[in-house]
Amino acid sequence: MHKKYTSKKKTSASFGDDGRYWMFGIHAVRDGLNNPRRRKHRLILTRNAANQLQDAIAIAGIEPEICDARRFSAPLDPVSVHQGAALETEALDWGDVSALCPPEDGRIVLLLDRVSDPHNVGAILRSAEVFGASAVIAPLRHSAPESGALAKAASGALERQPYLRVRNLADSMQSLQKDGYALIGLAGEADRDIGPAIARTGTAPLGLVLGAEGPGLRERTRETCDMLARIPSAANFASLNVSNAAAVALFAANNHIRSQTEQ
Repeated sequence: MHKKYTSKKKTSASFGDDGRYWMFGIHAVRDGLNNPRRRKHRLILTRNAANQLQDAIAIAGIEPEICDARRFSAPLDPVSVHQGAALETEALDWGDVSALCPPEDGRIVLLLDRVSDPHNVGAILRSAEVFGASAVIAPLRHSAPESGALAKAASGALERQPYLRVRNLADSMQSLQKDGYALIGLAGEADRDIGPAIARTGTAPLGLVLGAEGPGLRERTRETCDMLARIPSAANFASLNVSNAAAVALFAANNHIRSQTEQ
């Protein structure tokens, strides 16, 4: 079943005053054009990019502005790898946590505590889509907003994988717990490995909670988790970046849920 969503204006440092931002890169722009629920305001393309995107342009029903590749006119960061394609759009609104994450067996939710790097969040959205997470949830402040860099890193997952930014992460965690979710926070100093920790949850829906690299989980986030777990390492000082840790944890959770359904 396809998840429903609509567009919503949102203001952040990377947005204009009207809540719009620029998505860039051939793949990100194609996926944005193909998403019928995404609001599309302006499409700026080089002739070569227009040729590559002609099918998506026809689906979107938007008239592109063709510009010279040497003077690309979209207001992007000079280091953006735009490939001659930029789409002005707005952030997606996926609804609320309770609607997206009903308390059913086999549910996985990923919660990010102040993960602000859009490249990490984009990679996490890709893993969340692969492993069937119901949603990725982050606090409204000190987390990566929907942006061109995030969309490019997500490689299309932004159009399909719910990404919610909530006013208070711990409050959302407690709401999930009331609905029967077991919340496991990832922490390198935890005594229990991720596999045994997930096994202890039985058939409960799972929430995996990850913090920013360096600071890790904030105190209230940590205290709200039902338990803490670590990803075991073969080396004493080895560690994973947050997007890789999310992929490993999602893989372990997905395997656990599959084994529960097969019993």
